[in-house]
Amino acid sequence: MNKKSLSFLDRYLTLWIFLAMAIGVGGGFLFPNVASWLNELSVGTTSIPIAIGLIVMMYPPLAKVKYEELGKVFNNKKVVALSLIQNWVIGPVLMFVLAVLFLADKPDYFVGLILIGLARCIAMVIVWNTLADGDTEYAAALVALNSIFQLLFYSIYAYLFITLIPQWLGLKSIVVHVAMADVAMSVAIYLGIPFVAGFLTRKILLPTKGREWYEKTFIPKISPLTLIFLLFTIIVMFSLKGNYIMNLPMDVLRIAIPLSIYFVIMFLVSFFVSWRSGVNYAQTTTLSFTAASNNFELAIAVAVAIFGINSGEAFAAVIGPLIEVPAMIGLVNVALSFSRKYYKADGSPK
Repeated sequence: MNKKSLSFLDRYLTLWIFLAMAIGVGGGFLFPNVASWLNELSVGTTSIPIAIGLIVMMYPPLAKVKYEELGKVFNNKKVVALSLIQNWVIGPVLMFVLAVLFLADKPDYFVGLILIGLARCIAMVIVWNTLADGDTEYAAALVALNSIFQLLFYSIYAYLFITLIPQWLGLKSIVVHVAMADVAMSVAIYLGIPFVAGFLTRKILLPTKGREWYEKTFIPKISPLTLIFLLFTIIVMFSLKGNYIMNLPMDVLRIAIPLSIYFVIMFLVSFFVSWRSGVNYAQTTTLSFTAASNNFELAIAVAVAIFGINSGEAFAAVIGPLIEVPAMIGLVNVALSFSRKYYKADGSPK
């Protein structure tokens, strides 16, 4: 992989997240008055700074989505079927199993992990796909498909995997009662608002300013907002629980292990299922990274909105990008290696 093809900000995203967590924890620990002041900037249980941070960081990736290309993916029913199965059947089930195996005694972390598993990636997947020579048009179409699917079904899936399935399986120790309406409201606010804003931005600016200006000038200008407001949100969240976090290094490891296993298994399963189905390398790679990576912004937003800033659910959700970024960079190298081993020079399966 050519590291220069990954921007400076994206390349060191894990480092920035670590620094944001450290600044937040240190600030909250050394200056407890800051936490009190931040708590005052709330309406009910909603923290205004965090709500702003979560909504703004979701806007750039949704403004990048090529909604007009969604029809292209439907021309290939095999790719659509594989994508839906990998993203909305295999992914949620795998994360549920891993959460039960590793976090059955920690219902709050269990829920945080489930929220990550249900949130399909709509932002960084474009980066991983490009680095691994995936099909950019299909990536754009699958991102659009997942954006709409999340908006419609995320709350149903959350209720199913957090409340109903644990009850059906008799796993009383990890049953968490979450109202589907609460999840739907969170998704409507934290995904719906930036979704509408991103869609309208594209709908209005593309015909008036042209595709060249939109993709080469406008998008690069707004893209840093995602990282800036992600880091801002993390700093605020962690400043509110400085003492709490200082005692949890092993908890980070417990959350990191199932997440790492999830990313690797999802990528490998998706890749080899697509390869065995006769899908070419570019589309196989796109399917694999779409299935393996997650929309950690949405997971954080829902966890904070429903369970609170200081919750274990929010803490687990924040660990998501910390583990996902280095895992995906490693899997880019795996994909490029597989391209030589399992595919011909023209991209067709061997």
